[in-house]
Amino acid sequence: MAHPTQLGFQDAASPIMEELLYFHDHTLMAVFLISTLVLYIITTMMTTKLTNTNSMDAQEIEMVWTIMPAIILIVIALPSLRILYLMDEVNDPHLTVKSIGHQWYWSYEYTNYQDLAFDSYMTPTSELSPGQLRLLEVDNRMVVPMESPVRMLVTAEDVLHSWAVPSLGVKTDAIPGRLNQTSFIATRPGIFYGQCSEICGANHSFMPIVVEAVPFLDFETWSLMTEA
Repeated sequence: MAHPTQLGFQDAASPIMEELLYFHDHTLMAVFLISTLVLYIITTMMTTKLTNTNSMDAQEIEMVWTIMPAIILIVIALPSLRILYLMDEVNDPHLTVKSIGHQWYWSYEYTNYQDLAFDSYMTPTSELSPGQLRLLEVDNRMVVPMESPVRMLVTAEDVLHSWAVPSLGVKTDAIPGRLNQTSFIATRPGIFYGQCSEICGANHSFMPIVVEAVPFLDFETWSLMTEA
């Protein structure tokens, strides 16, 4: 979850989110170098005679400011395309969960099980236990086994929603009449919070998402108890 005065992203809990963090740092360094170069050129132009006609019309300078942006775009595009491919790939999932957005709650169906389905509503502030987070806790968490590929099928019943969990690097639109697919692997046990990221009506901010990653044996125990 996010913390007060937090400056960066949430800690990564999936391989995709780790890749996104690396890409963010990679791109931020490129932006920093570009900004430094531009600031240096502007400062030099203000303090020297760099605006001399012979300097500004030089063939070498025109080649530099044409080729450098192309190189920068390639340096940024290659890792970006790699991550896009990784995010779109779904390799032999161990579990498939269907998430359905409603106004204003989520429903979950575990398609590998016959009768494992439930609704997930936000816990009212008056019913929160000590330590639980206001506007982020739910009555029924989505439980998944850690270190197992999980495929998410995301759709909606009424209007546009968006199923998003920042720590897992997942954000997929929920569209009525359409099934969108994404996947993730929780690399460590924990409770990961998210929210609907599409403005879906009056109670848009009151339909949180809670994913709890547990060891496989604990997941099997939970699934048997919940299905019963």
